[in-house]
Amino acid sequence: MKTVKPIANMLALLLGAGYIFMAAPVHAERLKDLASIQGVRQNQLIGYGLVVGLDGSGDQTTQTPFTVQSVVSMLQNMGINMPSASSLQLKNVAAVMVTTSLPPFARPGQMLDVTVSSMGNAKSLRGGTLLMTPLKGADGQIYGMAQGNVVVGGVGASANGSRTQVNHLSVGRISAGATVERAVPTSLGEGDAIYLELNDTDFSTAARVAEAVNRQFGPDTAAAQDGRVIRVRAPTGSQQRVAFIGALESMNVTPAQTNAKVILNARTGSVVMNQAVTLDTCAVSHGNLSVVINTDPVVSQPGALSGGQTVAGAASQIDIKKDPGQVLLLKSGTSLAEVVKALNAIGATPQDLLAILQAMKAAGSLRAELEVI
Repeated sequence: MKTVKPIANMLALLLGAGYIFMAAPVHAERLKDLASIQGVRQNQLIGYGLVVGLDGSGDQTTQTPFTVQSVVSMLQNMGINMPSASSLQLKNVAAVMVTTSLPPFARPGQMLDVTVSSMGNAKSLRGGTLLMTPLKGADGQIYGMAQGNVVVGGVGASANGSRTQVNHLSVGRISAGATVERAVPTSLGEGDAIYLELNDTDFSTAARVAEAVNRQFGPDTAAAQDGRVIRVRAPTGSQQRVAFIGALESMNVTPAQTNAKVILNARTGSVVMNQAVTLDTCAVSHGNLSVVINTDPVVSQPGALSGGQTVAGAASQIDIKKDPGQVLLLKSGTSLAEVVKALNAIGATPQDLLAILQAMKAAGSLRAELEVI
């Protein structure tokens, strides 16, 4: 018996330790998923163009005069003189906005996917062709040219006043529909340093990243400047620097625990929470108050030969019903998922649930940041 007891105690400790690790798992993530290189970013491009070849589903020229003006301007640039813009009756043309993103390190000749969106009252862009459209950046410079056949995922049909539609018809996409014409210079840091920017500001995660980099590449290699930016010493040669950044991004770093947060959608009643949400002991009372109003028509009919008139009225009956309130005791450490389940069991509606969670936050029982969208 004396030899079994220490073994039992050891098993209990191991099981307890195993429970702790299962309750609070630690996950390491790649550094490239936690942070980005300062200066390495996308740039948005936008352009205005025309989609032609539509089967009568284009813009109505009486309501979208800019479509006619664009067609006239395009034809004049091609040497075709138009007597009057008002004489054009276009049904197969739609004015569109073309958008895409220029990835970092893009070079002239590289192909990009573009999204084509109608900006007028065109019924559908299906089967249309986008004419050559310059794509400009925020500085007004042209960085790409787009052209090609628009692919629309939706479909629609109409006949004799009936119409049916599946998915969206006024937005399409052109795969490899744009060609990069100008490169955006991208610098991988200046001098002997690069800067990592965390996706989410967190001082603990920044300190852990700097510690992991110094542990792998040597002391004084990285230093956290604030809760978001980490300065990292890197080789000066371009080839050595690219290899160093590749090894840096492949590192595994355990981020700090995320902030406890509850997201409430007031329109749909949706509640989304993360695993860091906890509760203190509290009591919740819930009861419904309903008011029902029934109105019945009442007709007053005069007697025969009385010379009176028939009068129509209404009689209303008002009933107020209050369901008995129920008190729900929530102990400390109870997960929010169990709270939501218990409140649903006693008949709380989504709007009631939003009000209860806000009251729990005001009472200090909800250990989480509450955000209503």
